[in-house]
Amino acid sequence: MARKAAFRKRRQNRLAMMLVTTVVLMMLIVVAVKSVELRNKKESYDVKVAQLQQEIAAEKERAEEIEEYGKYTQTKKYVEEVAKEKLGLVYEGEIIFKDEN
Repeated sequence: MARKAAFRKRRQNRLAMMLVTTVVLMMLIVVAVKSVELRNKKESYDVKVAQLQQEIAAEKERAEEIEEYGKYTQTKKYVEEVAKEKLGLVYEGEIIFKDEN
């Protein structure tokens, strides 16, 4: 009878070890799959960050251009250009030549 009990215990131990091994392997597989998914997500986020940084740089450049244009609109040269082009004004004694087209 002692022999049967020892055999039964050994058999239960093997079964328990197989179950534990199976659970550990399943957990390893899940962790591996999730880590691959996270790496892919990180790569896509890195690409998005790079795109957003490019957009930020472009917007900063655009803001500088707008600021320069704002300064230019405050100059006498700009006022003269607008007066000539849009309003058709000229300096006193200035002669304007036009095509006959």
